[in-house]
Amino acid sequence: MTKDDMIRATVEAIHASPAQAVLYLSGGASQALGWLISVPGASSTVLEAVVPYSRISVAQLLNKMPTSFASQQTAEDMALSAYNRALKLSRPGFPVVGVGFTGSLASSRPKHGDHRVFLSTRTYDRLWVSKVTLSKGLRTRELEDKVSSQLLLKALADACRVSSLFVSELSDSEVPDDHEKLFVEDQELQQLIDGEICMKIYPFSSEKYTPNSERKIILPGSFNPLHDGHLKLLEVARSICGDGFPCFEISAINADKPPLTVSQIKDRVKQFEKVGETVIISNQPYFYKKAELFPGSAFVIGADTVERLVNVKYYGGDYDKMLEVLLGCKITGCTFLVGGRNVGGVFKVLEDFDIPDELKDMFISIPEEKFRMDISSTEIRRRSGI
Repeated sequence: MTKDDMIRATVEAIHASPAQAVLYLSGGASQALGWLISVPGASSTVLEAVVPYSRISVAQLLNKMPTSFASQQTAEDMALSAYNRALKLSRPGFPVVGVGFTGSLASSRPKHGDHRVFLSTRTYDRLWVSKVTLSKGLRTRELEDKVSSQLLLKALADACRVSSLFVSELSDSEVPDDHEKLFVEDQELQQLIDGEICMKIYPFSSEKYTPNSERKIILPGSFNPLHDGHLKLLEVARSICGDGFPCFEISAINADKPPLTVSQIKDRVKQFEKVGETVIISNQPYFYKKAELFPGSAFVIGADTVERLVNVKYYGGDYDKMLEVLLGCKITGCTFLVGGRNVGGVFKVLEDFDIPDELKDMFISIPEEKFRMDISSTEIRRRSGI
């Protein structure tokens, strides 16, 4: 088997794995993208590939100006940014990988410093980083790019938990300096609370969904506790939406209360494991931020939430501000499915609210005959003395 055959076989193994990846590459490893995309099945693996080549482009990608562009820290930051992007683009239940690469390779002008490669991958439980100093003058720029591409492909294969079938063309003196940091669930949840990662998905549902099920049907809430009304509401919403991936969502960050603790999150997650339903833990309490995090999604909400969404009191009394925020949600392709709820002792449905004309097509009513369950988590806690 030739080296090209082994590279292709490795790419095929990557595409056959369930992992989905976002790759951010700057300063080299460009041939790896060609290898990945030229083999059938690339759409199963590659969610996005970005080549931020100028300094400003890298700074905008990372939302900060790196101290050093070709460095271990920048590669780690790129991998983390790619991981968060992959979480947003992937379908729930699929493992994701963020890949960051930055290098200082041979160029048209001689370099005073070393020719270096920095590579990092991030998954839910692992941050891996590698540094390789290439022998100066040993290769052309094209060959240095080829070697760095081989390193990247091998790192991606490792992150996807498949075997790479080739050996990179490094010389004996070019020894990779590899480091890894492993995470347990508690650490990952703390990273979410701290804003380092944007979400954690618990794919407890055993149902299989088609590749077209990229739209999420999301029922957000605190679920303290989860009850039959929540489960029934999501079931009805799914029947109205048709194709889509139904899931629940809890924000670890609350707009007017302290953040949930790691133990509180884990306790609430256990409820969904018992009933076999997927739940996403995010750190976005506001709907305009949820819309950015889950573009194109259908959010399942109660009439009590609609009352707050269209009440200018929650926008500093500014009607135009309310319109601007909700139109921002609309631009992301999000919709709201509205179930009836008791509001101040009166059962209300969507039609009881004055929705601005510009927003009416974003709100969809769930008929009372399809869903009405006068039950709430607050009432359950009150009866239980909690």
